[in-house]
Amino acid sequence: MVAAKTRARFARFLAAAAVIFAVEEKNTPAADGGVDGARRARVVARVGSEAITIGDFEDLISEAPPAERSGLGGPPDAVRHRFLTDRLAPQAVLLADADAKSLRDKPPTSFAIERALSSATLRAIRARVGPASAVPRDAARAYYEKNRTRFDTPVRVRLWRILCATRAEAQSVLDSIHRDPTPKTFGDLARDHSVDHGTSLRAGDLGFLTADGLSREPGLRVDPAVVRAALGVRDGDVVPSPVEEGAFFSVVWRRGTIPALHQTFDEVAAQIQETLRKDRVKAEADDLIASLRAAHLRDLDEARLDAPDLAPTEAPARGTRPDAQVDGGPNSP
Repeated sequence: MVAAKTRARFARFLAAAAVIFAVEEKNTPAADGGVDGARRARVVARVGSEAITIGDFEDLISEAPPAERSGLGGPPDAVRHRFLTDRLAPQAVLLADADAKSLRDKPPTSFAIERALSSATLRAIRARVGPASAVPRDAARAYYEKNRTRFDTPVRVRLWRILCATRAEAQSVLDSIHRDPTPKTFGDLARDHSVDHGTSLRAGDLGFLTADGLSREPGLRVDPAVVRAALGVRDGDVVPSPVEEGAFFSVVWRRGTIPALHQTFDEVAAQIQETLRKDRVKAEADDLIASLRAAHLRDLDEARLDAPDLAPTEAPARGTRPDAQVDGGPNSP
């Protein structure tokens, strides 16, 4: 009985709202491109103490995705009325019910509202920064020149190497590898024989090296002769003889290759513009957070964070999902 009465009241509200909107629409002057404050302030519908004005309606329907508007179907008049009765009115009724139950002041609703406001702030920052295409090409080109090695790199090979004190020892190690050419064998031999203690415990892994023996690992560089020898075999092959490396001799296994990369500015301009857009969004968000922290954060006692006993959360039931985070932060698209 209660549910039936509720549905009846809701149906009467929708009908009344549609009539009110129709009356307001007939009295609306033709749009001339200007802002008519009096017209936009006219009330289309009321729910409790809240009112939906023509201005609210126009703003919301203009921001609705085209797919949502087309899903309402029919001529423009029908779309407007259905948008009110099928979208705005139910939402207003639910908000009124939430206010009646003071849900906005209770967790987790209050937390969800805070997350929504936070996400809206980030969206506003993104809108102010603008799309990637708004980033000047001169700024993108300057980034390209400053970070040229990201877009123009030589071939690099990944090498494992056992650095031995003598040629005879290196040959003995190499013979052992030929008998059992597996990563485990190579790693064990590197641990037992390599005089390069920096890599002996990780199977002699030197990472990816350029032809001049440089690695992206800080401070790691090997004799270019080692790389030249590795370039003479295929990926997965062991160099067939020990490689002289200064006063030592190396057993070298070529583990993989990263081909040379040569990208022109025009090829990566859009990618760089998107990177710069995200950087600007993050910088603005960081600056705003820093200013808000300085202005509002007080009485912070991090030692008290050790006191609460956080019970483990229950896993969501199959077929459901936990509340999703509204926004991925300033670095999200």
